[in-house]
Amino acid sequence: MKAVLLDQAGAIDQLTLRDIEKPTPNKNEILIKAKALSINPVDFKVRGNEDVLTMIYGPERPAIIGWDVAGEVEAVGEEVTAFKVGDRVFGMVNFLGMGKAYAEYVTAPYDQLSAIPQGVSYEDAAATTLAALTALQVLRDKVTHGDRVLIHAGSGGVGHFAIQIAKQLGAWVVSTSSSKNKEFISNLGADHHIDYRAEAFEEVLENIDFVFDMFNGEILHKSVALVKEGGTVISIPSPEFSTETKNLAEEKNVHLAFHMVQSNGADMSQLANMLQNGTLTPYVSHQFPFDKIGDAHAQLESGRTVGKVVVIL
Repeated sequence: MKAVLLDQAGAIDQLTLRDIEKPTPNKNEILIKAKALSINPVDFKVRGNEDVLTMIYGPERPAIIGWDVAGEVEAVGEEVTAFKVGDRVFGMVNFLGMGKAYAEYVTAPYDQLSAIPQGVSYEDAAATTLAALTALQVLRDKVTHGDRVLIHAGSGGVGHFAIQIAKQLGAWVVSTSSSKNKEFISNLGADHHIDYRAEAFEEVLENIDFVFDMFNGEILHKSVALVKEGGTVISIPSPEFSTETKNLAEEKNVHLAFHMVQSNGADMSQLANMLQNGTLTPYVSHQFPFDKIGDAHAQLESGRTVGKVVVIL
């Protein structure tokens, strides 16, 4: 089979398409014939940093990175009864471990996957994995009806799912983006849009119950400052917060936490149900063929992507 390999971390040209042996599923795994995969910021961060790559993959080289996959079941392990050959499945595989999703065939624990609903394309399924899981896991148990919720970077991969999910939970949602994405943000269901280039969100908002932070640093600190006492701020870029931000959260009795998304088949099934009933819609702005996966990295790394980037096999 063909797979995209990394002999060492570095620039995009370190991603090389080569032939390797097709994997065999363990007793609790399935073998997926991949039809589409999704690219996330963590992909280019791992690709570009040898320390991060080694932290996840150890000394194993070449490494196959990637975690989001949608495809057809090619084979099942002896203990797997939930899926059969020919089923269409999708999921985020072994995050944050060896996902090995940049390949024509991917093995995955069956309990990290869900069936793709009828009528949902492989491309849309692949898009609704890591980013959608992150939004679901952050918001589901923390946002309730009537909450005032600020979602930063609402036009991005995680953000565009987060707006939709927060609205389903009954929240009043405000989101930041550039002015050119105002209509996109509004069409997702946001009640209010803030152009981050023209307005200071911390000066125009008040009484916010929950903030979903995508940036850390100064934006995170300003978010803690504006959320009301007893509110919550969840950040996803890094578990490291400044001493000033942590002290401010403590002074205001604000719950400040980092969230790392977890592979979870039950959560994938919840996302599948949302796709099926139309309450969650992925937006795929760019698609690339498998042999142009470097271009997919370049697009996402540009920081100007709306929604998701998907690679087609």
